[in-house]
Amino acid sequence: MKRLHHVPLFGTLFIFLALTGCGDAPRKFIPLSTTTNASPAPTSAFGDKMPLRVAVAAVISPRSTLESYNALLDYLSRRLERPVQLIQRQTYAEVNDLVRVGQVDVAFICGGAYVEGKRDFGMELLVAPQINGGTIYYSYVIVPSDSPARALTDLRGKVFAFSDPLSNTGQLVPAYELTQLGTTPESFFARTIFTYSHDNSIRAVASKLVDGAAVDSLVYEALIASNDTLKTQTRILEQSSPFGIPPVVVHPALNADLKAQLRAALLGMDADEAGRAALAPLGVNRFVVIDDHAYDSIRDMARVVRGWGK
Repeated sequence: MKRLHHVPLFGTLFIFLALTGCGDAPRKFIPLSTTTNASPAPTSAFGDKMPLRVAVAAVISPRSTLESYNALLDYLSRRLERPVQLIQRQTYAEVNDLVRVGQVDVAFICGGAYVEGKRDFGMELLVAPQINGGTIYYSYVIVPSDSPARALTDLRGKVFAFSDPLSNTGQLVPAYELTQLGTTPESFFARTIFTYSHDNSIRAVASKLVDGAAVDSLVYEALIASNDTLKTQTRILEQSSPFGIPPVVVHPALNADLKAQLRAALLGMDADEAGRAALAPLGVNRFVVIDDHAYDSIRDMARVVRGWGK
């Protein structure tokens, strides 16, 4: 039987950067391999206020995450008048664990990780981004632009890239489609790999390191809009039905005052110039309240693919 290889395509990335943003206190970026057990030390510029600990799942590669989220984290620091720590991990499961055990206060994750966290410990929706006027996204199966494939079924016996084991668009959707065909990724593909970010998967396809990949539509559209090479070297083979957009989440037992402050800060970002400037690098119009039912279709697929209830 073919094995599913849980190996990052470009190797494990370790990043430890100390950046100073917009004249505020230094913000510490935790290396992907580190587990922080103790509370971080307070930053002197904010007196004795403890940092707001923010986790961002590796939807995009760590360096790209730092670039995209830096302005948002600076904005939250100013609004909440406290330092902010960005904590990254290689996998979605690790970020879920940080939320579960209270090592982060708020996390930006994907829909597949949310339904797992909700089932596991009652992970709570805080807000969701609105992008291009909506709160939906899709799974794209992409292939090299000169690939002869015309459907996912044409990739039988090929090498395929997933982004993360808990990813909705980058793993769950194609796995579910294969179950509807009476097969599994292990049986259908010659080999599969996990790249641990959607931009890595896109570049793997563009470089023909793999024959196809499942990726987040939002990441794909943003990346090809800014990179003509990736646009010409890849094409969309299939597009899924829409899903609830990747949300912002907290632990259900998070301090109620902090939860309210976070929600208010995020929901109000589009109302002032600084907030809109912080949203721009993320391609987000604004943050909105979203209902748990928006993720029911992801939950339904997870029950089938992951065997929930068996």
